[in-house]
Amino acid sequence: MADAKREIERKYESDDSGLPDLTGVAGVAAVLDQGLAELDATYYDTADERLAAASLTLRRRTGGSDAGWHLKFPVAPGVRDEIRAPLSDTVPEEIAALVRSRVRDRELIPLVRLRSARDVRHLVDADGTLLAEASVDVVTAERLAGGSGSTRWTEIEVELADGGDPAFLDRVDERLRKAGVRPSGSPSKLAHALERTAGDRPEKDSAPAPPRTAGDHVLAYLHAQRDALVGLDPAVRRDLPDAVHQMRVATRRARSALRSFRGVLDREVTGPVGAELKWLAGELGAGRDQEVLADRLTTALDALPPGLVTGPVAERLATRTDPRRTGTHAHLTGILDSRRHLALLDGLDALLADPPLLRAAGKKPGKPLAKAVRKDEKKLKRAMRHALRLPPGEERDLALHEARKKAKRTRYAAEAATAALGASARTLTKDMKSLTTLLGGHQDSLMARRALRELAAVAHTAGESAFTYGVLYGREEARAAAAEAELPARWRGTGAGAPG
Repeated sequence: MADAKREIERKYESDDSGLPDLTGVAGVAAVLDQGLAELDATYYDTADERLAAASLTLRRRTGGSDAGWHLKFPVAPGVRDEIRAPLSDTVPEEIAALVRSRVRDRELIPLVRLRSARDVRHLVDADGTLLAEASVDVVTAERLAGGSGSTRWTEIEVELADGGDPAFLDRVDERLRKAGVRPSGSPSKLAHALERTAGDRPEKDSAPAPPRTAGDHVLAYLHAQRDALVGLDPAVRRDLPDAVHQMRVATRRARSALRSFRGVLDREVTGPVGAELKWLAGELGAGRDQEVLADRLTTALDALPPGLVTGPVAERLATRTDPRRTGTHAHLTGILDSRRHLALLDGLDALLADPPLLRAAGKKPGKPLAKAVRKDEKKLKRAMRHALRLPPGEERDLALHEARKKAKRTRYAAEAATAALGASARTLTKDMKSLTTLLGGHQDSLMARRALRELAAVAHTAGESAFTYGVLYGREEARAAAAEAELPARWRGTGAGAPG
């Protein structure tokens, strides 16, 4: 099984002088020689270097204390999450799954071999506690595919001990700089090796030009959502907090953009992609709904005085809402592995590579984008007026849920147009976020009450008290009523910044 580790480190250029004296760094009581380690790592990627393009590294390494497969995801400068799996001859499935959204049907091949002679030092405090590991690595890199040749260099690496204070690395950095050591120009050994052994391959495209036309703005927004879908895939598989929600939002944003800006992109071409985005959002919805429900009910239960809690309520809530117990997480990973999902990602790539631009796409962005946003806002206004005319009850609840969908679409359209339309779109985005939050709380209350009725029935059948579920149900009713009471004033306060 794979496990995860947060890696926080700094890399520096080095010559043959070795590691400067670090005993003067505040907090360091001793620098302990750990000897020389011989490391042999083969880095894998697709032939078109999809992992490297995303700053991901996948290697099979022998030697040292952590031989095995290592997959590293960038988190921030100098910070990466490392996923480890035991040594094997082929890429382990649990590792391959984490890069599937990028690799898809491409083959992972050996790209670079790095052999390092690592001279290791442990920086410890007065109690002998490890603060960081500093090493001087003499690296020999051999290109195996996609380039040619070999190269050699020396670097210094300082890695913070697990649970250590990142500020300690700042103190080490200050000491190294005073000794004339400079930070490395490459974020990783692999990046350094690829740069030095690229051969005669053409240079990669530079940063895209700033958007100028209506089409540029819409495509830039779609690019961002496609990148989010691909980038969040490993986080959803790892069941990281909020990952399902963020992927669902990216899916909805992309679909909304295709629908809202049909005057910019040909709907006959984008329609099939939009339909698949709707499918994916629906599949992600089950996982997201479980997350929201679990958090809402657990928070509500924790807020009750102990005297109002009777029976094994917490245990029943956990059984009812835990994604792993309900099979939701397994279902989601199956969706992400499916041919349908991978085909959707390919479809988004194809659409962005050859976008079906209409005549309005080549115009200045102001009028085409503002027109699309105003159209969505008008639909929302009609939906809100209809919902608020209805008496409280199931029909109104359904109407408010439909209005919430239109509010989200208006929000995403304004969000996509903000770079072009400025303050007016920014204000509308903020207003729509406020409105969707209120409407979302109302819908979440409906879902919570439905779950509480089910839990109460199960508890009653098992001979347990259903009193606590009734208390929670009553509180949810009150929250929903408060949201409905707030809606008219909140609704009248939105839209002041509507474009045009």
